[in-house]
Amino acid sequence: MSSTISPPAAKSARKPSLPALTGIRTLLALNIVLFHFTPPYLGPFRPFVEHGFVFVNVFFLISGFILSYNYFDRGTSLVKRDFWMARFARLYPVYLLVLLISLPMLQMEWEARSRQEFFQGLILSPLLLQGWSPSLATFWNTVAWTLSCEVAFYAAFPWIIRAPWPKKPSRLVMLLGVLWVIDLLPAVIYLLTNPDHLSAPVDRYTSTTLVRWLKYTPIPYAATFLSGVTLSRLQLKVEVTPRVRMLLAAVALLGLGLFFYLEAGQVPYLALHGGLLLPLFSLLVFGLCGEHAISRVFAWGPLLLIGESTYCLYLLHFNVFNLIHRYKLPQRLHVAWLDPWVSYVALIVLSVVVYRFFENPVRKMILNRFPPTSRRQSSQA
Repeated sequence: MSSTISPPAAKSARKPSLPALTGIRTLLALNIVLFHFTPPYLGPFRPFVEHGFVFVNVFFLISGFILSYNYFDRGTSLVKRDFWMARFARLYPVYLLVLLISLPMLQMEWEARSRQEFFQGLILSPLLLQGWSPSLATFWNTVAWTLSCEVAFYAAFPWIIRAPWPKKPSRLVMLLGVLWVIDLLPAVIYLLTNPDHLSAPVDRYTSTTLVRWLKYTPIPYAATFLSGVTLSRLQLKVEVTPRVRMLLAAVALLGLGLFFYLEAGQVPYLALHGGLLLPLFSLLVFGLCGEHAISRVFAWGPLLLIGESTYCLYLLHFNVFNLIHRYKLPQRLHVAWLDPWVSYVALIVLSVVVYRFFENPVRKMILNRFPPTSRRQSSQA
């Protein structure tokens, strides 16, 4: 009896790289670092840094965009096991490394939480499920709630790309508008109803269960991720000249600059957190997907070098910065007069080192140990 081996799934054509999106991730990540640990002198950058929380939304937008850009044409041929293994190899080793580096932070969690909550966080965090709990979303590594959200989106992505997406560019633009409204809706409902009966406006330090649900759990960010997917479909459907893309990027940058300098301080915190700026961020991402003067600025070599390691920088920065100062390393190394800038540099260098000598080698090792279906089928043929 003869055996047959199904042919490997056809690989999609390699798409042009989008280096400007890598470069912009550097600026976003550095802004978030400064938002969490703000130095006293920022000059003209202060309006951006003080509202750095809004840039987390851009990471979700870019994530949906890049995944769809790379995988959408595979459709039903996408092997879920291969996709999830690739995501696991990319994300989990660094995440686990940062949890191990952050073990001293568990003492603070032990002192701040009930025993039941502590052990729940201890179980949920390694499983990347902490983001589903408003009270535990920031457990162990404060910023890792975003990764918990990403994992939820990755879990759904193979079905997302099989959905009947609009084919006409006009309908994709309409869908972007609908997703923007959906993105804003939870924050608008909260602001109109004030369900927590707060006497003061919500700000970054407000910590009710509902506010934390809006800030940290996956569902409020689903529309942002789907907007990235929709934007990538538009990117692949329309032909736009570099000059027009440069104009779109310039309009987005000008709009963002004017907003942060003139209006950001007047807008409710939850509205900003809920995606108010999504249209401008979408316009910027779309505009940077072309070869022109503005995209070349964002594709500058040093930005790309750090941009490749922004995942490491994002996961490492919060706890490592706290540990640096908990153990008074600047004072012990006699560089306290350069702090916090010396700490920022240390975080960037550590991130690049972890990316080059841990993230990349471990990811390749995992993918070699668990190769994609097409490679395994080819080796058996």
